[in-house]
Amino acid sequence: MITPDAAACRKCERLANFLDEVKKDNPDYFCRPVPSFGEPDAGLLIVGLAPGMHGANATGRPFTGDYAGELLYQTLYKYGFSTAAESLSADDGLQLLNCRITNAVRCLPPQNKPVGAEVNNCNDFLALELANLPADGVVIALGTIAHKAVIRALGKKQKEFPFAHAASHELGAGKHLLDSYHCSRYNTQTKRLTTEMFEDVFHTAKELLGH
Repeated sequence: MITPDAAACRKCERLANFLDEVKKDNPDYFCRPVPSFGEPDAGLLIVGLAPGMHGANATGRPFTGDYAGELLYQTLYKYGFSTAAESLSADDGLQLLNCRITNAVRCLPPQNKPVGAEVNNCNDFLALELANLPADGVVIALGTIAHKAVIRALGKKQKEFPFAHAASHELGAGKHLLDSYHCSRYNTQTKRLTTEMFEDVFHTAKELLGH
């Protein structure tokens, strides 16, 4: 039986051993499977890839403490999904509003690159998150791996839901999946993903949620 926060999971030997090594070098870091952030039944579920070394893996909150989180939380605040535009730590008082953030893989992977088996091992936890999504809810997948993990967790066929930035997919029961390039430093600095492109996805999400 799995639990929603998966706090004690060591199913992926490579990831578990890597976390042990990182903890030795950084004893103040969280270095465990990072739990989701936000109310379980929120209307908007954001799915990222995995915790960053000096971000979520350090702080214990998704997209907190690293570059990728800067654009994400600024955008959440702009569209009314967060009480602050910056996420500094797990105890900074920031709250999400009708929004929840999780990752396709909950443990820090070496070089930020989980292997397929690790994504699959974590897929049951993602399925639990998706099961709590209310009717007419919206999922935003940040990147191809997150997109594919969502489709797998829902038991749907990948070929029927191709990934493309700003693509919108109907999931049934009034639910939608929106795709976005990941808000990583590489994507934003190379302009593969601009602030305007990212905000457009959240504007669509807000419209779908009826705000």
